[in-house]
Amino acid sequence: MYKVAYHPIYHHKVPLGHRFPMEKYDLLPLELLQTGIIKPEQLFEPGVVSEEAILYTHCPIYWEKLKNQSLSKAEIRKTGFLLSDELILRERILTQGTIDAARYALKDQIAFNIAGGTHHAFATSGEGFCLLNDQAIACNYLLTKQQISAALIIDLDVHQGNGTAH
Repeated sequence: MYKVAYHPIYHHKVPLGHRFPMEKYDLLPLELLQTGIIKPEQLFEPGVVSEEAILYTHCPIYWEKLKNQSLSKAEIRKTGFLLSDELILRERILTQGTIDAARYALKDQIAFNIAGGTHHAFATSGEGFCLLNDQAIACNYLLTKQQISAALIIDLDVHQGNGTAH
């Protein structure tokens, strides 16, 4: 039985009229459960990713600025979100969800993260509603821990994940 990462923090409060559809992170698991695609026991709540794992992918200077909410106005604008402690915690939990799902997939052949796919985040910056690149972090985590020897990310979004591609 495959696992699905979900945490209530995935639905981050954004200002009224914000163009990012955060409600999808509550609606997707409900739809999967209501249609019988998954059972409640398949859902799991991830913890918080370690700074060590983040630094397998992201530049220490960027991580420090993000963590301390000291990005410039231009850097914040590129992310599309207003920074807050809760948003950064969300990103860390989301990223751990992808690492955990990847580890479950090694055992069960498949797993996924409801909020995974933050493919616009570069090693040195956030962009396009992506602050940490969860997929790159998960791959680098598994490679560093020698749980895999190679990784391939297939991005099926309608536009290129420029951070992941870079």
